[in-house]
Amino acid sequence: MGKLLLWVIVILVIMMVARIAAARASNRRNAPKPAPPARQPGGQPVESMVRCAHCGIHLPRSEAVLLEGKVWCSRDHARLGER
Repeated sequence: MGKLLLWVIVILVIMMVARIAAARASNRRNAPKPAPPARQPGGQPVESMVRCAHCGIHLPRSEAVLLEGKVWCSRDHARLGER
């Protein structure tokens, strides 16, 4: 009777280990993948927009003028200062 009880316990332990391994494998497969960078329909990456400290217009960061830690849409607005 003791050997039968031992085999039942061994089988239960093996089943529990298999169940835990299957759950971990499932979690790895279903883990969220990092999102690809945002792109425009033409395939170009989306550029961040900034706001002019003088007039408030939004423009692409590459077209902005950065002076004294503030963002401006033109040198004229940088000269005029914040509004």
